[in-house]
Amino acid sequence: MLQELGAITDWLNSNQGILSVLIFFATLILGWVTGAFSALWSTFRRKPNLKFELIEGPTFVCTYGTGEKHGDYDVHRTGVALYLKIVNVGSVPTSVVNVSVGYHWHVKPFGWSWWRFRLGWDWISSPGVALADFQTAIGENTKFYPFLIQTSSVSGHAAETYLNIGQATNGVVYFEQVSSWGGCFPSARNRRVKLKVQVTDSFGRKYTAKHLVNRVTLEEARRYNPSFGSTLARLNSQADPIELPTDQHGNLIPPGL
Repeated sequence: MLQELGAITDWLNSNQGILSVLIFFATLILGWVTGAFSALWSTFRRKPNLKFELIEGPTFVCTYGTGEKHGDYDVHRTGVALYLKIVNVGSVPTSVVNVSVGYHWHVKPFGWSWWRFRLGWDWISSPGVALADFQTAIGENTKFYPFLIQTSSVSGHAAETYLNIGQATNGVVYFEQVSSWGGCFPSARNRRVKLKVQVTDSFGRKYTAKHLVNRVTLEEARRYNPSFGSTLARLNSQADPIELPTDQHGNLIPPGL
């Protein structure tokens, strides 16, 4: 045993140069591997992450009539206003590029439409253009709410959609659904509608959350925006939207349903 240890010691003493070179290269390789894994892990961890919430104000759903007929059914449309606050809690900057909203139809079970749009969601894939700014009267003054994506006709500006790390923004997003009939409108319980809101950033990441919002009448909606529901009507040279009847509990009753 002592002889073997002595031989190993003699070999190490006589080959110190080779050992130094081997240790040097081993250190380089270990450092490169460690650095590569560290860079990959850092890249994996560095990503945007948007959190959003609905703010009190112009956040509601409204279904209104168009004055037209589809067979025996009166045609209606649904407008949605969302006052959003969005924060980038991630580790890299990003931009808000789109907002979508989905809702459940008010259809009877158990047909295909019930499976597809009562259990599933009917999506408005992108915002529309509001003809006027959302606003509210405060005494003798008027407060105008910023748009998130659309440019304001009052200030000429939109909210900041490029968000640095920790930066927040807020603004109104406005939607108008195409013409529908029957039960193809948001189902409500106690005048509350469940919405699925989805925000998309410039990296293609999608952030989704469900919210309960108020269903309001056209008159109530137009207290926040005098042109609410008029965008598609004006584009199609149609009459202005009309109020739909409700029952004693305030639930919507589209004629012909």
